[in-house]
Amino acid sequence: MKIQIDQASRVVDSSTLAALADWVIEQAIGIQQIAAPTFSERPRAELVAAQFAEHNLVDIDIDEVHNVYGRLQGTNPALAALMVVAHTDTVFGAETDLTLRRDPQALYGPGIGDNSLGVGGMLGVLRMFFAQKVKPERDIWFVATSCEEGLGDLRGMRAAFSRLKTRLAGVVNIEGLAFGHVYHAGIAVKRLHIICHTPGGHSWLHFGRPSAIHVLMALGAKIAAIRPPTNPRTTHNIGLIDGGTSINSIAASASIWLDMRSEDMGALARLEDDVRNLIHTVTTPETTFTVDVVGERPAGYLSPDHPLVRAAVEALSFVGVKATLETGSTDGNIALAAGCPTVTVGVTRGGNAHRLDEYAELAAVRDGMQQLITLVLAASTAGSVL
Repeated sequence: MKIQIDQASRVVDSSTLAALADWVIEQAIGIQQIAAPTFSERPRAELVAAQFAEHNLVDIDIDEVHNVYGRLQGTNPALAALMVVAHTDTVFGAETDLTLRRDPQALYGPGIGDNSLGVGGMLGVLRMFFAQKVKPERDIWFVATSCEEGLGDLRGMRAAFSRLKTRLAGVVNIEGLAFGHVYHAGIAVKRLHIICHTPGGHSWLHFGRPSAIHVLMALGAKIAAIRPPTNPRTTHNIGLIDGGTSINSIAASASIWLDMRSEDMGALARLEDDVRNLIHTVTTPETTFTVDVVGERPAGYLSPDHPLVRAAVEALSFVGVKATLETGSTDGNIALAAGCPTVTVGVTRGGNAHRLDEYAELAAVRDGMQQLITLVLAASTAGSVL
């Protein structure tokens, strides 16, 4: 790794790095200003594709799920490639006010960190390679993926990895607000849409009939009372509730959307069994349920001793940051589950992700880019970490 760290310090001097950080921030602002709810990422995809073309990537393509691909040619085509990836979608609807606020310390606005700065950081690595005429040994596939958030269920990364997996040696995934962390394991996720059905009726004339909403409220309370294990860490969350016809109607249909996560597939399966058993306890001839699986993210793991993880840790150490090893649910899950060495790292620090007051710190972007450049240089060099 020391060779790659020394190389990174020579390629990017202090003034170049400061200018690059400013450019990345401006790219992130431009990306954030384009609405990109999950499944509607095409406008952002076109912006990224234009940047890929400007920086002389080859094999540029936007696929049917709005992923964007571009390849930086390496000097040794016989080597398996590196994939550098960041997702373009956001949890916010198309109607969301995307106005940004900026002060000397931070940028504030929905989606600025998750994941506009992630995409900006990916473009920043590309820009540095282009400007400094760096020729990696491996091909590097830069990919902006769709459908990472929510019900997207990692559809973009599934498609991208399926397309490129036979050519890959490893993956570096970028999340805007993950600076200081190295995600080396993907947690398992299962998502259920639980729909309650009853005959319904008029609130006065048919009082006493079961209401789908009442039944679901009772079921939701039972689910909320489940205490999953803390080791392995396992969680559940009812994120959405919908249903009913009017205030004076007994609801004939209502539903909840349940997210379940665990570091262990067995613990996740047991949690799902508990939920399905609770559904059974409130099922009657007049009260029935439909349960649809609407999301399923696989678990995966890369040893902390793997050279790619060590390289990510050392890249942070190079900028004076002690790395925290993490598990999480990201695009990286797909490659990890397939046994492909993968780490997820960040561009800056921030907070309030998935909220309208999300923010990203500006000062850390410089070190975040140095870290990214160092890691990508290491991973794209033959015989170093992959």
